[in-house]
Amino acid sequence: MKVFLTGASSGLGVALARAYAAGEAPGTLTLGLFARRQEALDEVAREIGAAYGHTVVSYIGDVRVPADVQRAGAAFLTRFGPPDIVIANAGVSRGTLTEYAEDLSAFATVFETNVMGMVHTFQPFLAAMRTRGNGTLVGIASVAGFRGLPGSGAYSASKAAAISYLESLRVEEQAQGIKVVTLCPGYIATPLTAKNPYKMPFLLQPDAAAVRLLRVIAAGRKFAVVPWQMAIVGRVLRCLPRWIYDRAFANVKRKPRVS
Repeated sequence: MKVFLTGASSGLGVALARAYAAGEAPGTLTLGLFARRQEALDEVAREIGAAYGHTVVSYIGDVRVPADVQRAGAAFLTRFGPPDIVIANAGVSRGTLTEYAEDLSAFATVFETNVMGMVHTFQPFLAAMRTRGNGTLVGIASVAGFRGLPGSGAYSASKAAAISYLESLRVEEQAQGIKVVTLCPGYIATPLTAKNPYKMPFLLQPDAAAVRLLRVIAAGRKFAVVPWQMAIVGRVLRCLPRWIYDRAFANVKRKPRVS
């Protein structure tokens, strides 16, 4: 199996890489890991390679920069051919408020990473996957994309956009034999959630979340919320009338603006 994964230097990305490595017979997995932080990424690659004997290659870059991902994609394709699975996992979460001019750059960063970073991740591999006639593209969205959370306008909007983008892509590629999987995790104990000042129901550790997410990918499901309890929460949130939602969330604690 050949897997290309972004955001692989920390949090859920590392957990996904380890879960794939543990689930494949020694030496049978080719894993392309992409992230910004070279030292951390190289350490993950060494760890997995040494523990499982798989082929693990690091690619340094920023998903916001198309050329960075295109360069990594071209290198992977040249050396290994088209991947079986591409996972757009890189993401950022910051508290934002529209009234502050200094938050405009934070809005841009969140959208460029969480939405355009996903587009940049898939684009280099699509032609080769289409030629082969199969493959799976996986986008990490979030339950936060179901409703607009106060204080997290950039993050909620970016994840809502990611969900819609992935749905469009799924329909576009279905005739080409390419599966598109939308994953909407709930709360996962990563650096992204470490500063949240509110309770996080059904919080999962990264390794446990990764195992569940891999099951969804392997099953070829089009859309899934993990864990299942958050799927219920998500359905309730989606169904709440606006006046009830507005009252219920008007005074909730908000993610700090300083990331």
